[in-house]
Amino acid sequence: MAKSKPEQPSFDGHAEAARLPLAPGVYRMFDADGGVLYVGKARALRNRVGSYFNATPKPTRIMLMLAQVARLEVTVTRSEADALVLENELIKSLQPRYNVMLRDDKSYPYVLITRGNAPRLVLHRGPQSLPGRYFGPYPNVTAVRETLNLMHKLFRLRNCEDSVFRNRSRPCLQYQIGRCSAPCVGMIEPAAYAASVRRAELFLEGRSDELSGELTEAMQAASDALEFEKAAQLRDTIASIRRLQSRQTMDGRSADLDVLAVALQGGAACVLLLAFRDGRNLGTHAFFPKTNGEDSAEEVLGAFVSQYYGAHTAPGEIVLDRDIPERELIEQALGERAGHKVALRTGVRGERAAQLDMVRRNAALALAAELTSSSAQQARIEALRDLLGLPELPDRIECFDISHTMGEATVASCVVFDAQGPARKQYRRYNISGIQPGDDYAAMHQALQRRFRPVAEAAADAVVPDVLLIDGGAGQVAQARAVLLEASVDGVALVGVAKGPERKPGAETLLLPDGREVEPGPASPALQLVQQVRDEAHRFAITGHRQRRMKARVTSRLEDIPGIGPRRRAALLKHFGGLPGLKAAAVDEIARVEGVNTALAQRIWEQLHGMG
Repeated sequence: MAKSKPEQPSFDGHAEAARLPLAPGVYRMFDADGGVLYVGKARALRNRVGSYFNATPKPTRIMLMLAQVARLEVTVTRSEADALVLENELIKSLQPRYNVMLRDDKSYPYVLITRGNAPRLVLHRGPQSLPGRYFGPYPNVTAVRETLNLMHKLFRLRNCEDSVFRNRSRPCLQYQIGRCSAPCVGMIEPAAYAASVRRAELFLEGRSDELSGELTEAMQAASDALEFEKAAQLRDTIASIRRLQSRQTMDGRSADLDVLAVALQGGAACVLLLAFRDGRNLGTHAFFPKTNGEDSAEEVLGAFVSQYYGAHTAPGEIVLDRDIPERELIEQALGERAGHKVALRTGVRGERAAQLDMVRRNAALALAAELTSSSAQQARIEALRDLLGLPELPDRIECFDISHTMGEATVASCVVFDAQGPARKQYRRYNISGIQPGDDYAAMHQALQRRFRPVAEAAADAVVPDVLLIDGGAGQVAQARAVLLEASVDGVALVGVAKGPERKPGAETLLLPDGREVEPGPASPALQLVQQVRDEAHRFAITGHRQRRMKARVTSRLEDIPGIGPRRRAALLKHFGGLPGLKAAAVDEIARVEGVNTALAQRIWEQLHGMG
């Protein structure tokens, strides 16, 4: 008689908690299969973890989670601030099943002042890899553009690319209209430009009173030195800052705060953020965190505050529409991370109460709009399922498109949609090479081969779409079918999207997996979804193609030639009036440019004519 498999001992939460230290840190709960159930932070790990396993009644969601816990791991940190940062990183990387998770595919906009000679003042999105100071994040790009527009007028810092800056020989239009001091051609002394940069940093830090005092002293010094034009410029800058301060204040003083409100309905949540910096209203931004079954608005707001300000510097004051769990711990941790005191306030009056009421109403409106949009998206997905005859709703839709100009800089795009809409972090572009220029079939074949290579190689992270849309007719679809056959990919509904004879939206013909060709018409929700995905693939492909083409033209293919540096490149382009003139020149004409000998001229000519 075979021996029965011994049962796995049940998890003893009390005993596990008793062994933990009274120190700040992060705890992680796992199920029997090693899946991460929950990640949390604690001021005292023993007390926080032990609270899960005491006799106090708990919400159904928490009881369901605790019934699955098989293992516990903890990480002790130096402070509550470190615990907050680590919790935020682990939630993003591990995607726990029961955590409220902030989901936002957009990278937040910042104002960037670069380092080096004559720093730039620009809008920045994406990884903060460039050296310099980043100010933000701002709720939306409009707020950044308004800030930059004001600052270029006040401080006259450059915004041009470094390649343009290095090759200027005379001031540009920005100098002529008073938005740049033209450091590129020495119209301002380096010390004076550095002073403007420091004043811009004071402005962005919200230290307008200190900035006004410094400008007043500089104005008086210029006046005493009889530099009346400089004094007048400083006077106008001070007046602009004073007008800004008098126009945009709260409670009669400058404000540096965020106002947050949460709305919860039917398992969906919206957190609306209204930001003020130095009294300036920077606008609102709506976030839609994934609740994972959490039905407490306080818990959702608390998770948002921890995760959002774990990744971004908190202002001195954050006004909340309700109290949140562990408010004192979060307050202390955010203050340690930001380097200044952070106050989380709930009971507010006066102007702040009015702003909070406005944010609360807008959060409810944003959630209602999101739910309506989600319902429409759900209806389109269901219609597509019925049209394609799928057994279940598709969880992942991918679409491929090809973009090029007369065969130049061919780029293929792959966009991904899930039940919530575009999954932008999963978008991919493929730079196509080694094919006959303009051969869309070969380009599609190469892109799909690269996309499904991990599937063919049985890679652990390989994913297969439920629906694969191909922007094109029977030829492109045949290429896709061949690639799927080569990669042994099954279960994918392959659909071609062919434009109608007049190429009008709504007149597309769909080439279905069973060989049928249908024209659903513009009123079809299924076709509306296909159009949305196809248009996004088209936009993404064109953007990548333009970037690739522009890069090739801006670098002029000269930088790849040994012996051509920035100075010779500038001399060549200046001598011939640009790349077209250089490309039309003969070898002996190129050799007449200072610093270019005959051998180098020959290499340049060959490179520009595709013979290099």
